[in-house]
Amino acid sequence: MSEPRSEVRNVGRRILRRSAQGVSTVRRTVARRPRLLTYLAIIGPGVITAAAGNDAGGIATYASVGADYGYRLIWLLVPLTISLGIVQEMCARMGAVTGKGLSDLIREKFGVRWTAFVMLALLIANGGVTVSEFVGIAAALELLHVARYVSVPVAAAAIWWLVVKGTYQRVERVFLAMSLVFLAYVVSAFLAHPPWATVAVEAVHPHFEFTSGFLFTFVAVIGTTISPYMQVFIQSSVVEKGVRVENYRLTKIDVWVGTVLAIAIVLFIIISTAATLNLHGQHVDSAAEAASALRPLAGPYAEILFSIGLFGASMLAAGVLPLATAYSISEAFGFEKGVSSSFREAPIFLGVFTFLVVLGATVAMMPGLSLIRVLIVTQVINGILLPVILVAVLKLVNNRELMGTHVNGPVYNIAAWLTTIAVSVLSLLVVFSTLFPMAF
Repeated sequence: MSEPRSEVRNVGRRILRRSAQGVSTVRRTVARRPRLLTYLAIIGPGVITAAAGNDAGGIATYASVGADYGYRLIWLLVPLTISLGIVQEMCARMGAVTGKGLSDLIREKFGVRWTAFVMLALLIANGGVTVSEFVGIAAALELLHVARYVSVPVAAAAIWWLVVKGTYQRVERVFLAMSLVFLAYVVSAFLAHPPWATVAVEAVHPHFEFTSGFLFTFVAVIGTTISPYMQVFIQSSVVEKGVRVENYRLTKIDVWVGTVLAIAIVLFIIISTAATLNLHGQHVDSAAEAASALRPLAGPYAEILFSIGLFGASMLAAGVLPLATAYSISEAFGFEKGVSSSFREAPIFLGVFTFLVVLGATVAMMPGLSLIRVLIVTQVINGILLPVILVAVLKLVNNRELMGTHVNGPVYNIAAWLTTIAVSVLSLLVVFSTLFPMAF
């Protein structure tokens, strides 16, 4: 009898061991799931902000780079990735640590008068760029045979409804979905059949020319990629999303992933236009011209894909720009803000957003619009504003009363100040060359 009992006990022990192993496995699985879900919940601000930088004006600039200089400026994308990532990460970190937006901190530390000047400049500049985004929407859909008097009002209504009637989570999901449209440029670049060996060589072979045209293009690429509204938007997004220091590490990953993906899209835009337009000596002045010029050289599908990318980019930026402006003005003067708020709860926030969407759509439909003049004026304002914003960001992020132990470290601070000085000097060169073109 003892032998069967012993066997029963052994079987029982094995069952208990397996049960314990099963429970341990379940615990490990459950422990992994929250980390994955947390990452998926936090990802968004970095990807959306960086992608929105590739707007209609940006696409036109990158297409012009490829058409005019081929692959010779691809090397610039390497330091540009580092610079954009550093600037975006500092603002995201400030949002997570302080729980306040950039405009809010600027008002607290630099006073109301200085804040009012910055907000006025930002409102004018972002208003002008918002117009260009709706022009980009019109141009993209006109290539697909849709009249601007149909496309622009429908697009404006869709963006307004999404933000005013939606929640932050819904807005973010739609913006993330829009950013997937940028994959069209990847396909378009492969359809152009570029010499990949040349692309690889130019990526590690710096090229510079001391000519006015090259200098202006060089500065335009940097100024287009790092814009003041991006810093405002990413910090406000991190705050509204409720990111805290405890889970900021995942947001930092989001920022750098978004930066790398956005610059990769820039790379493919330059490659697709360099492989076709530069090869045939064609110059372009807009993203729409670049798309139409690709048809006879890379086939109709390349043109369609380029147009889809332009439409998605313009839609994304047409939503992000007014939102960034609404965030900044509301934060600066202490008004209620938030995508999930109603008009009764946040009238100024949603009012500014609505005003910019209506303004952008209305001006974009005007016949004989001189878009170049609009872009020049906004470029000058952004050129003046960008150094101010970057210096303010660095002073704030190194303030131990605000950031505690989360201030920049020595190495990171050196990189950040070098980025700020370089971007500031180059932005001022853009302003100078715009105001005094005869000097270049």
